Amino acid sequence: MQNDLSFLQLVLDASPLVQFVMACLVLASILSWTIIFDRSRLVRKARASADAFEDRFWSGMDLGELYRSISKDKANMRGMEAIFHAGFREYARLREASNADPMAVVEGAHRAMRVALSREMDSLERHLSLLATIGSTSPYVGLFGTVWGIMNSFHALGNVKQATLNLVAPGIAEALIATAMGLFAAIPAVVGYNKYSDAVQRLENRYEDFMEEFSNVLQRQAHLR
Repeated sequence: MQNDLSFLQLVLDASPLVQFVMACLVLASILSWTIIFDRSRLVRKARASADAFEDRFWSGMDLGELYRSISKDKANMRGMEAIFHAGFREYARLREASNADPMAVVEGAHRAMRVALSREMDSLERHLSLLATIGSTSPYVGLFGTVWGIMNSFHALGNVKQATLNLVAPGIAEALIATAMGLFAAIPAVVGYNKYSDAVQRLENRYEDFMEEFSNVLQRQAHLR
């Protein structure tokens, strides 16, 4: 209990600027954890949705029936479903045109899927750059608070004739708290950014592989008709 009170007292006794730095770092830490939990939920849903859709897609179900089934729930459409929906919709639209070139039809469907992929990646990558910013800048913000606090501590020594450790230690301790808080905010942000950047990249590769496989299926169908 005494340690908690000492820590709190050091924060309360810090200079206004150092307190402001600490408050910013606390807010940055809260924000980074919010982003981490949000990305975790989103990536988990994207993986589950891709697994479920691939099971349906490769089960041999008629593509037209699969398209109509997905279209009934557009509000919850995401990931691979959205890519398939965009590609098959464009494929069906172009096939209705008379004298449609099969390759032009497939290329049009592929472009539509590429646009849908871009939208899905924008959703998955949202706020990751902010996580990277927090991870890279928080230590320096904390260090700024530390330097400022130590400067104030040594400046106060100019008013005394004899400097002792008891005079300097509290100021230095409260200043070093800013560095500790900077690391506390930065480390989870860096780990979270690396983890979810890799997860998003893996999902993008998975989506692109599906696009190529689906394009091959559409190409075969286009030449059969």
